[in-house]
Amino acid sequence: MSRSRRPDDAPGVPARRAALRLMDAVLNRGEPLDQAAPPALRPVERADDRALAMAIAQESLRWMQDLDALIDGATRQPLPPDAKARNVLRLMLAQALRLELPGHAIVATGLPLLAGGPRRLAHGVFSAVTKARPALPASPTLPAPVLQRWQAAWPDRIDAIAAGIGAPPPLDLTLRDPDATGEWTARLGGTSLMPGHVRLPRGIAVETLDGFADGAWWVQDLAASLPARLLGQGNGRRALDLCAAPGGKTMQLLAAGWQVTALDKSARRLDRLAQNLARMDFEAEVVAADCLTWEADRTFDAILLDAPCSATGTCRRHPDVLHRHPALAELAELQAAMLERAARWLSPGGRLVYATCSLEPVEGEDQARRFDALAPVAVTPEDLPQGVVPTAEGWLRTDPGMLGAAGGLDGFFATRWTAPA
Repeated sequence: MSRSRRPDDAPGVPARRAALRLMDAVLNRGEPLDQAAPPALRPVERADDRALAMAIAQESLRWMQDLDALIDGATRQPLPPDAKARNVLRLMLAQALRLELPGHAIVATGLPLLAGGPRRLAHGVFSAVTKARPALPASPTLPAPVLQRWQAAWPDRIDAIAAGIGAPPPLDLTLRDPDATGEWTARLGGTSLMPGHVRLPRGIAVETLDGFADGAWWVQDLAASLPARLLGQGNGRRALDLCAAPGGKTMQLLAAGWQVTALDKSARRLDRLAQNLARMDFEAEVVAADCLTWEADRTFDAILLDAPCSATGTCRRHPDVLHRHPALAELAELQAAMLERAARWLSPGGRLVYATCSLEPVEGEDQARRFDALAPVAVTPEDLPQGVVPTAEGWLRTDPGMLGAAGGLDGFFATRWTAPA
């Protein structure tokens, strides 16, 4: 018997069972989807089935409020929020309305997940909803706590942000050699939004692309690439990348000519950084340490602090963050402590960039307003892709609704300061 099959599992059921495990991990145990994925997907043998399980779970989480409205409209007595039958129906409706899979296949692979449970109820609800030929709204309905925070923070952007979350993002590549942007854009058949960047449609197997084995580029959302760009060319000077793993920003700094010390306290994540450096044939000083207790034996001409945060800015690629409850006050306290410590290691005339992949002002704008140990250096339009402009304060702020016609951006905040010469 295949290790991915239970005795009553028909083809396709293991992938749906894995998707159900992913939903349970996110909604009932509060785990990030990426953390839950390895154990949840391990019993599924085929790579395409593992990808399908992830897609089903992601679309169920992305559109969960709207799927629940359809479910509740087809039941006389509402199902409890944590009921297994509700999760199974979310998965089934996401396949029908988002992935456009055949109804008979959805029923055949979904109802076995309710062995010993209310299969007849689930079948009846699914049939009633799909027979009505419902249309999901143009943009996902945000969970109430998220909507409340973001309406208060971004009243003029909330509709665009919701629209930007509605589909998984395209594939962004950061090039080792920005001067070769035209060449790689043509070779890969993509588009470029600024030098050193190529954007491709989602769903491409990265390892099969031209240039992967040669280390010509790495995968990195365009917004995530902007903070390191704010430090400019290194010309052999020393840079410190704090919270560096898995290494995208470290590689940017190395490609820009910096000598890099890459620090992170997670040994597991540093293993990924080491693998990425090896593929790109890059060398950096790698330090496993907590920056709140680590003592530098030198100062640095540039420091990049991409601080731990709620990661709510990554919601279009990680919709599970919409359903977590971040401890924003605790995160903000940690970020402020890291920022003050990083400033101590800056050489005279050096630059410090602070960034978070968050849409929460307490993790971005509020930190910049409070920090006064260094002199601010305004972000300029020349630092950014066309169509993205600095804030009035000279900060960088992106959100999923920006550059929507070109495929959108993750949500990021970044700002920079300089030490007295």
